[in-house]
Amino acid sequence: MIPYPSGVLHMGHLRVYTISDVLARYRRMAGYDTVHAMGWDSFGLPAENAAIERQIHPAEWTVSNMAKMKSQMDEMLAEFDWEREFSSCFPDYYKWTQKLFLMMYEHGKAYQALSPVNWDPVDQTVLANEQVDSEGRSWRSGAIVEKKMLRQWFLKITDYSDALLDDLKLLDQWPAKVKTMQEHWLGRSEGATVVFDSTSEGNFPVFTTRPDTLFGVQFVALALDHADVREAAKTDSELAAFLERAKDLPDDTKEGYLMKNLSAISPVTGEKLPVFAAPYVIGDYGSGCVMGCPGHDERDFEFWGKNGSGPVKTVIDPVEGEEVSVPLTSRGVLNKHCGKYAGSPSLEGGKSIVNELPDEQASLKTNYKLRDWLVSRQRFWGAPIPIVYCDSCGTVPVPDEQLPVLLPETVLQKGEKPATAASLALAHNEEFKKCNCPKCGGPARRETDTMDTFMDSSWYFFRYTDPQNKELPFSYQAASNLMPVDMYIGGIEHAILHLLYARFVAKFLADKGYWSGADLNGEPIKRLVTQGMVHGQTFKEPTTGRFLKPEEIDRSGPVAKVQGTDVECAVSWEKMSKSKYNGADPSTCIQQHGADAVRAHVLFQAAVNDVLDWDEGKIVGIKRWLLKVKSITESVVKLNPSSKGLDKSSFSDADRTLWNETQHYVKSASDSFHESLQLNTVISDYMKLTNTLQKESGASPEVQLYALETLLKIMSPVAPAMAEECWELICKSKGAEWSSVFRNAFPEAQAEIQSATVPFKVMINGKFQFTANKPHDFGSQSEAEILAQLRTISDKLGDKPVRKVIIPKKGNVISLVV
Repeated sequence: MIPYPSGVLHMGHLRVYTISDVLARYRRMAGYDTVHAMGWDSFGLPAENAAIERQIHPAEWTVSNMAKMKSQMDEMLAEFDWEREFSSCFPDYYKWTQKLFLMMYEHGKAYQALSPVNWDPVDQTVLANEQVDSEGRSWRSGAIVEKKMLRQWFLKITDYSDALLDDLKLLDQWPAKVKTMQEHWLGRSEGATVVFDSTSEGNFPVFTTRPDTLFGVQFVALALDHADVREAAKTDSELAAFLERAKDLPDDTKEGYLMKNLSAISPVTGEKLPVFAAPYVIGDYGSGCVMGCPGHDERDFEFWGKNGSGPVKTVIDPVEGEEVSVPLTSRGVLNKHCGKYAGSPSLEGGKSIVNELPDEQASLKTNYKLRDWLVSRQRFWGAPIPIVYCDSCGTVPVPDEQLPVLLPETVLQKGEKPATAASLALAHNEEFKKCNCPKCGGPARRETDTMDTFMDSSWYFFRYTDPQNKELPFSYQAASNLMPVDMYIGGIEHAILHLLYARFVAKFLADKGYWSGADLNGEPIKRLVTQGMVHGQTFKEPTTGRFLKPEEIDRSGPVAKVQGTDVECAVSWEKMSKSKYNGADPSTCIQQHGADAVRAHVLFQAAVNDVLDWDEGKIVGIKRWLLKVKSITESVVKLNPSSKGLDKSSFSDADRTLWNETQHYVKSASDSFHESLQLNTVISDYMKLTNTLQKESGASPEVQLYALETLLKIMSPVAPAMAEECWELICKSKGAEWSSVFRNAFPEAQAEIQSATVPFKVMINGKFQFTANKPHDFGSQSEAEILAQLRTISDKLGDKPVRKVIIPKKGNVISLVV
């Protein structure tokens, strides 16, 4: 996943890009045509705020940061396909983001509508539902989000609700947690649409997951922005006052307003029901109407208690043995109030009620919590929405030959400091707004909203497939050849926003024939890897909980203490943060320890999916290993191994041991890189093979060289610098011209070589006495032959008569009774 160019890589970046770089290097060596590209998610509010602070154009700050972060990626030896690099804020990229919007507009997937929106009062912009947390706060500013009625642009992600949910089953290489989060966000529910007639004009269609409670409906509630409520407020001053007051009511309010001269008619009983304007009803969910069943819904029960009149009606009895309660929210059996349906289990009874109503009155239906994607943003630093408004022609899409619609080059005057980022918004730029209509050539005005920055990052992997294309965002052939992404690595915090939008866009592009969709029904990502966060060690003053700065900590003893006191620090591992003084700078770490050591340490300290507690003190073990590899290389090349190759038939026991151990670790590393991604065990395998090389120094120079070259090849994706340095030493020792270790194929494990002899343990009267190295079939010889050979090996038997020879079927053991 691409970074936002904030100006510095943090340890989370170091971890995710180390993982991806290691896997990309392995794939190239394993013979795959591999794309490992990098780009920049460079639009957004931080650049606007930085521009205000520095009184410069946001592009200047952004480009400078990209250069800094790119140099850091070079420091960590990340090998990216830089010829595919893009930045979402560059016109040669956002031209195609605008084209993608127009493609959706052309196919009826982009539309403008007046809608209640989430308004961030701090950042002065609209937020998508996904950008508001469970507490009603903005994902970025943390401000309590307000509701406003604005005309905004939406993308019809809901047209793909079924596919987005059903195709999760195709993603068998995605973490279950991510798929569960998306399932919950999509929120499919089975129920029915039921129409309540109105005593006025029109009617009230509601969606309910509990049609079994239809005989218990006691009221209908309308959203505050429902057309009937807005119309009534024009002549009902009390209602108008309530609507104004409701803006400040909490989300869980039970307040309501009884609509005057308006009733709903129950489709099953024919009785008139009161209609309320209720803040708890969501205007953009369903039809903005809900049916109220106080006897079987907790929220309806509380609302009726505050606003209704009359007893609560229950139409379902609990199943036998279940406690009677009001409201009864579980399913049960329809009771006498349900007429001919009485006695039916509530689930089946509810379906029967719907099926027997006229089609225009009720029908079974599937509903989703997912709403259309609101992409309008009232900002400056974003891709302008390519739409023009003309008094004669109406809404006009910008033609391809006029793309991109460029952002203004002049935003801030030197010495002029706007109060907020909102004052930079395109709506305040008269020069930008004025244009000519692409259709009639007359005066017109541009759309001044920019696109949600998640639009920029929803399709960038398609651009990777065809980065130099100047005619299209990408060609059908290029995208179909390389998509879907084989492996996508990034944090689980993107489980809903980014990944859901990316799936929607990819499905739209496949649906409309812009790429094949491969064998995943338009899914853009085969395998998703969500690496764990990086935590740093924090030190707190135990009584106040204040985070301590490094200079406030005394680490001279076995436990950390508050400087100048005997008070022990409270120590824990937490997400790295400047305010907690527990961060680590990747560049500083690399300068101090070397890129290879830092890369290997990042992988070795924790499994990919686990939280990594960054403990720099433990990196010393990695550095010792790397130095040992260098030392062994220097020793092996001095042995002057023959260039004739290996003669396996003449292997000594030491040769066989080193050969077999090498094959074992090659297979283990290959399996980890290719499938399991247990990259921490890969580092362990390197260390074990290195130790075996050192231990088996009695092996022939040729086998030692073979094992060393194999070690350098399999460790090169993780430690490219040391692998290259040692490879160069080998090349020089052979008198050969230097060639990169990465020009070699990743080794494939070969068959192990069995020794001609095996050790037989000899037990005498139940006690181990000695070992006899004999052929595999030694135990199948006659007792006389076995004893004769054993007497020549050891004097433990002497001339003592042997009463019994016991040779178990399994295991190389010979037991003698003398």
